[in-house]
Amino acid sequence: MQIPGLIDPVPVARALPARADGRTAVVGLTRPELVAALVDAGIDARQAKMRASQVWHWVYHRGIVDFAAMANIAKETRALLAERFVVGRPEVAQAQVSADGTRKWLLRFADGNEAETVFIPDADRGTLCVSSQVGCTLNCRFCHTGTMALVRNLTPGEIVGQVMLARDALGEWPSALEGRQLTNIVMMGMGEPLYNFEAVKAALGIVMDATGLGLSKRRITLSTSGVVPLMARAGDEIGVNLAVSLHAVTKAVRDEIVPINKRYGIDELLAACAAYPGANNARRITFEYVMLKDKNDSDADARELVRLIRHYRLPAKVNLIPFNPWPGSAYECSTPERIARFSDIVFQGGISAPVRRPRGRDIMAACGQLKSASEKLSRADLDRRAAAKEAGWSAAA
Repeated sequence: MQIPGLIDPVPVARALPARADGRTAVVGLTRPELVAALVDAGIDARQAKMRASQVWHWVYHRGIVDFAAMANIAKETRALLAERFVVGRPEVAQAQVSADGTRKWLLRFADGNEAETVFIPDADRGTLCVSSQVGCTLNCRFCHTGTMALVRNLTPGEIVGQVMLARDALGEWPSALEGRQLTNIVMMGMGEPLYNFEAVKAALGIVMDATGLGLSKRRITLSTSGVVPLMARAGDEIGVNLAVSLHAVTKAVRDEIVPINKRYGIDELLAACAAYPGANNARRITFEYVMLKDKNDSDADARELVRLIRHYRLPAKVNLIPFNPWPGSAYECSTPERIARFSDIVFQGGISAPVRRPRGRDIMAACGQLKSASEKLSRADLDRRAAAKEAGWSAAA
């Protein structure tokens, strides 16, 4: 399957099979798709639009999963809906809570595949880290998810379902509830969101719908490792905040730790950032920069980072991320003193560079630690898998 747009063909494994019970999942359908599905189910076309609005309200505003509870819909219609449709949520295969309050859910989907979702509470906000793929097609060397083979893209319903499950767990229905904990969403979980563009676009459309989950686009951030040809489309068609996994300022180092750099280099990536629709000083691009000991953390690296951001006149901030270790990783975290020095240099260059406090490390929920399966792979196994991925990229050249 070729990803839409002028980019390399990337293999994406099989699509989600039909449900065994033959019912259609409501979550993830757009409004027009829901109307069409209701008509196909036998509801009169003149009534289908009204019924779709009612179902939409119960599902996304009230969080209802049982059609029998949709009190303003006729009993006979509710019975038909229950026969032909399902609301549902991903199955929680495992739920963990960190000592710092971070929550991680291992979610199992209808075909048995799994992905992880993480909720990070703070004093003034609560952020849900949402996955877009089972596994990942990329091979960022510092990232645990990057060691996985790509299994498949998640559907719009599976992406939206992560948000709804978090709302369930936090007791945050109805959608307009004041003082809710879940205030922000970041597409920074498992997978590369721009390699599942259409599903992510559809899912975030539902999340941002004022009559549905109702999160402002200013509270949603999409993170990419640098899929340059789809960045402008993301700005135009989705319109959320942009985060870029930069992690290095030289070709040699970024080629090693973020191999997509071999396809779309630093200058090409930063030019795409400069052209990102809607970016300005009030809505800055975030550069994610994982701190790896003796790899990308020198004073010279910090100064080059400042130079690049200034050169491209980017409205930007930099999140410095202490490396979060995982079994088999080949890197170490920079020392606290080195991270502080790096941050000071970037700040002195007039660019905000806060150090992100690691959250959820004790349950493997921190940045770069997500991985759905409990695989026990040796270093040689990891290297072989990495080589296979990179060979696929070379073959697509």
